[in-house]
Amino acid sequence: MPNPRLTGLGGGLFCAAVMFVLGSLDQLLFGASLTAYGVLFLPVCVLTAAWVRGADLVIAPVVVPIAFTVGLLPVADGDGFLSRLMGIVTALATEAGWLYGGTLVAGVIAVVRRIRLMNRRPGRTRMPV
Repeated sequence: MPNPRLTGLGGGLFCAAVMFVLGSLDQLLFGASLTAYGVLFLPVCVLTAAWVRGADLVIAPVVVPIAFTVGLLPVADGDGFLSRLMGIVTALATEAGWLYGGTLVAGVIAVVRRIRLMNRRPGRTRMPV
């Protein structure tokens, strides 16, 4: 498995681009199934949190909800601008479980990685208790 290290901006762009592509594929293959979109969202959250570099770990739980919204653009119902905007807001409200779950997964992975990075710092001595 590749082990890229994305900057904060790169992680955000990666996550948003992948979610837009997955939203478009969901629209074509499944007829805009929001459940399928939510299931596809979780691995993207894991990859984003795993591939962002250590200095930018705080960005992972921030960009995944934004990317979820970007990916809803092709999936949301509506013909005009306001109708599509209402479809996005409705999808965000009805699929909040997937959104919160993915954000939680990204946050937990980021926190665990940060703790592991802090414990690996050179020169850190542990005092016996």
